[in-house]
Amino acid sequence: MYNALGRRKKSIARVYLEKGKGKITINKKSDEQYLNTDILRYKVRQPFIATDTTDQYDVNVIVTGGGITGQAEAIRLGIARVLIQINEEYKPQLRAEGLLTRDPRMVERKKFGQKKARKRFQFSKR
Repeated sequence: MYNALGRRKKSIARVYLEKGKGKITINKKSDEQYLNTDILRYKVRQPFIATDTTDQYDVNVIVTGGGITGQAEAIRLGIARVLIQINEEYKPQLRAEGLLTRDPRMVERKKFGQKKARKRFQFSKR
């Protein structure tokens, strides 16, 4: 069994991979139950598609924090990192697809004296 960590925004995904039939389990639910759209399911499977390893490994994921899209992208990064642990030759394919880059964008903090991070309170001249 191999494992790695994937992060995106506030989401943290611990990914465990082992030889199997291609079953993906996220927080003890199947990926069809947990990820409600086809786009999110595709994002999770992207590393397998890029390396032609679809239906070769069973994936077990524990993911916390953030929203469903951030969690799906954190899982994708975790799976890509685990595949490199298994076979170093996958690295150029995954790098070309942009699956090894940790997306650094985070929510900007709210500033005092303002409504949100950049939005100001309504200005009244008179």
